Amino acid sequence: MNNHLLSRYAEAVYWLARYVERTENLARVLDVNETFSRDSRGSQNWQMILQLYRDEERFAETAMEASADNVLYFYVLDPNNPSSIISSIGMARENARTLRPLISTEMWIQLNILYNHLRAMTRANLAAPRIARLCSFIKEACQTHTGITEGTFYRDEGWYFYQLGRWVERADQTTRLLDVKYHLLLPSPQAVGSPLDVSQWNSVLRSAAGYHAFRRVHPRGMSPTGVAGFLLFHKRFPRSVLACIEELEELLHEMKSTYGLKRGVGALEQLDGLRGGLVNQTAEAIVKTGLHEFLDWIQCSLIIVHDELGRDFFGYEEAQ
Repeated sequence: MNNHLLSRYAEAVYWLARYVERTENLARVLDVNETFSRDSRGSQNWQMILQLYRDEERFAETAMEASADNVLYFYVLDPNNPSSIISSIGMARENARTLRPLISTEMWIQLNILYNHLRAMTRANLAAPRIARLCSFIKEACQTHTGITEGTFYRDEGWYFYQLGRWVERADQTTRLLDVKYHLLLPSPQAVGSPLDVSQWNSVLRSAAGYHAFRRVHPRGMSPTGVAGFLLFHKRFPRSVLACIEELEELLHEMKSTYGLKRGVGALEQLDGLRGGLVNQTAEAIVKTGLHEFLDWIQCSLIIVHDELGRDFFGYEEAQ
């Protein structure tokens, strides 16, 4: 790190941002699934949540059925599930503990309050009448953390790594939402364009906090290519993949220039290829040639970006 920010601090602040962003996204997905997502019989598809996060095998080890109560417990309060909200906030808190010399007191206190609130909860808090209120509380707590960070975190190298973690995580989560819609939510081609199909695209947009923004761009109608194009390419929507990639590129360039860092070239090259692959495509062409393959390419590219950042700044070893 050229005697600037210690590698362990850079990694901790990067993961602090990723865990908080991941928590907010998961709370949003759970809330939307409870409120808006219904199958053709009017039931919620909780198995879809397990598929979205690729947790089918881990959940099967619990020997529980994929009911609303069990899946909600698994993703909110299960300490044995590393993907659960309490686990993610716990990890965010541990990273914040490492960063106490760097972060503001307000950031530390707010994360502590959130973590202790979650620890005090029981399964009763996950009952149907309460889950929407709980998810709203978690989303607002994560947004409060983001606001406190924006208003109090000193703008040095640590701030840049926080932002890098945030945008990498956000891009990854958006691709996951799109992928699960195409390949798990509605496998029947005959159902495309049906009221169920429109309802599920509605839920995808709401899971990405993009419903109202989408309606500003597309006041009437909702098509698969319209939603996919919006979540992939719309620069003015802060959760679109292209918006995230451009933010990452700008942050890395600015950080390297400001602090005279020679590393980060590999991540920038990967991001440049990602951006080029996005701006030269249309939603119609991608859906026609294979959306899953395109999203898989984005996810693999983001993994490479993460690995490059890890090797250059966090002390990760080269892959053998």
